[in-house]
Amino acid sequence: MGVSIDVRDLSAWFGPVEVLHGIGMHIQSNAVTAIIGPSGCGKSTFIRCLNRMHETVPSARVQGSVMIGGLNAYNGTAAVEVRQRVGMVFQKPNPFPTMSIYDNVAAGLKLNGFRSRRDLDEVVQHSLRVAALWDEVKDCLKTKSGASLSGGQQQRLCIARALAVQPEVLLMDEPASALDPISTAKIEDLIYQLKERFTVVIVTHNMQQAARVADWTAFFLMGHLIEYDKTERIFTAPADKRTEDYITGRFG
Repeated sequence: MGVSIDVRDLSAWFGPVEVLHGIGMHIQSNAVTAIIGPSGCGKSTFIRCLNRMHETVPSARVQGSVMIGGLNAYNGTAAVEVRQRVGMVFQKPNPFPTMSIYDNVAAGLKLNGFRSRRDLDEVVQHSLRVAALWDEVKDCLKTKSGASLSGGQQQRLCIARALAVQPEVLLMDEPASALDPISTAKIEDLIYQLKERFTVVIVTHNMQQAARVADWTAFFLMGHLIEYDKTERIFTAPADKRTEDYITGRFG
């Protein structure tokens, strides 16, 4: 099951440049939260802070508190432990090109010490089923590479790979922006189903997508959290005029 995330006074820098300014929000468990805002407003940096990926950039640093369930992500916790609990799916599908479909899904499990072929088979099948890909690839699991799949299938493969290590939170950074409308619809359907098992946070530029899939929406602008509320309220009666201006296309 998913867990809630409490973010308190979170700031982030690239060198001397502060790109997030004191973000505070409570992300609900087993719900989809969309992060919206114009390019360069800190959306991707924010979710990268949730699983300790921001600090992998030279000169980047973070200040503040991120509680993932009962785990303090920044107070003495190893980054690898955080990333085991918080999976990540990127904008561009990134399957391991030299690996089979099976080995792509099993990669994280093997790194974590899984050696039982029976256990691996069960987890790979389950993860591909949850990612709505099993029926399309079950006959070529070990004979086709992950890179041989279509763009939409590759993205669902990357989702299956993230799910295989059994995270509690799934972060998705523009997961459908490079996909055609049919593949996008499949990803959106999948996101809606995933919240039954996981807490999902999605970055998107697509206002219609946020309205379709998200239970909660946060609007970021120039590194600040401007407004955070239930998605229906954000899109029908925003409290801040800047939110309304962005949603209606007056800027961004």
